[in-house]
Amino acid sequence: MVDLGKLRDEIDEVDQQIVELFEKRMDLCGKVAEFKIETGKKVFDREREKSKIQNLTKLAHSDFNKHGVEELFLQIMAISRKLQYQLLAKNGVIGRLPFIAVKQIDREKVRVVFQGVEGAYSEAAMHQYFSENITSFHVEKWRDAMEAIQEGAADYAVLPIENSSAGIVADVYDLLMEYDNYIVAEQVIRCEHALLGLEGTDLSEIKTVYSHPQALSQCSKFLDEHRQWKQIPVENTAVAVKKVMEEKDRTQAAIGSLFAAKCFGASVLQEHIYYNEANSTRFIIVSNQRVFQEDADKVSICFELPHRSGSLYNMLSHFIYNNLNLSRIESRPIPGKNWEYRFFVDFDGNLAESGVKNALRGIREEANYFKILGNY
Repeated sequence: MVDLGKLRDEIDEVDQQIVELFEKRMDLCGKVAEFKIETGKKVFDREREKSKIQNLTKLAHSDFNKHGVEELFLQIMAISRKLQYQLLAKNGVIGRLPFIAVKQIDREKVRVVFQGVEGAYSEAAMHQYFSENITSFHVEKWRDAMEAIQEGAADYAVLPIENSSAGIVADVYDLLMEYDNYIVAEQVIRCEHALLGLEGTDLSEIKTVYSHPQALSQCSKFLDEHRQWKQIPVENTAVAVKKVMEEKDRTQAAIGSLFAAKCFGASVLQEHIYYNEANSTRFIIVSNQRVFQEDADKVSICFELPHRSGSLYNMLSHFIYNNLNLSRIESRPIPGKNWEYRFFVDFDGNLAESGVKNALRGIREEANYFKILGNY
């Protein structure tokens, strides 16, 4: 009978040798880093690593072991690179990030653009973030807002990026990649939907309710109590309120914000008609300048990966090795590349911190494409 205890002792002995050899390898990698510091040679050499993996797998004697050797050395090489990045950072060989720290983002005497009509939640977000001493205008589409700041017609744009109930605003993520604009701040607005209409309207008079499809969905429990009302979706909540007030028809009502009610002079027929008390929308403040506030604590980036096993794991491990907390990851299809994706990541940190610089350098060198979307 096999002696399990003896086998475990032998495994412990082999594991000890593996650790000793691993540390010897890391010591050699440190010397490689010293050479690269002196010569300016890049850490990541994709072709050399590919060739080395091929040679190492040939040394294994079964298909299972070949795969295991490949997986093992992919991780060892990734760890080796991280060590080299850290040593380069300690020696100041890290490269400057193209962002400038400022004490404060300008909130007055600036030009701000938001998408939608007056009374939209995006305008409410604008007023919450900026002072009253600004010049503002609105445009029809999110793309129009991005073009306005890129061309200099506005200093900042206010755009929705995520709703706590409906999820991300995918088109805005795509626009952040398309335009050379950057996130400098964010503002969260609670979506406190109310039923709005003409003053003195009784709920029994209402036959039609207008609103954005998401707002209608978020107020579904209230609307279920009034199944006789016809629900008509429109492009946004502010448009719905404006329509009802312009047409002056007491049989019509809109679901919108208290801010929209104030803008258009609508009467609040019933408040708190939404079922999710925590429902909020996160808006980003976007600029064409690569700046970040000195006390910024969230970094947003985007990267594209080689389409092969383990590439996402290796990329995310840069956050682990630099003790950075990942708060969000989203993926979007890459246009023109079937079944390939770009990843949007938010994590805690500041571009001035060494750990952040170190992680970003590793990601930049190993990704097919990389962009810092902002620090705010």
